[in-house]
Amino acid sequence: QVQLVESGGGSVQAGRSLRLSCVAAGFTSSRKCMAWFRQAPGKEREVVAVVYNGGGTTSYADYSDSAEGRFLISLDSPRNTMVLEMNSLRDEDTAMYYCAAKQEVTHALCRAGQSSDSFLDWGRGTQVTVSS
Repeated sequence: QVQLVESGGGSVQAGRSLRLSCVAAGFTSSRKCMAWFRQAPGKEREVVAVVYNGGGTTSYADYSDSAEGRFLISLDSPRNTMVLEMNSLRDEDTAMYYCAAKQEVTHALCRAGQSSDSFLDWGRGTQVTVSS
């Protein structure tokens, strides 16, 4: 089991930026698939961005339509730290943001399995509130 701890949430005005971090512990494989999800009150949990590292120096990222062009996900695999840089924040980005992880998967499976129920390990979340 991978333990995940998020940090960096807060309250900001629309148009500003926030940086979320997720520190993981307990990976037993170098093949890591990590993701940021978010859940707003009354809504289902949705994927924001996913990053994969197969043990090399290159990580591969995918973004939801709402995150594409505004958010940047990165993974420092040796340090097991994932970061989400969120720019041009909007009111609708307000949500609890969760870090999730799975391991021992291929890049293809990581890209294909972006539903919340495909991830076994979760952090407790960090709140992001955007106001205009």
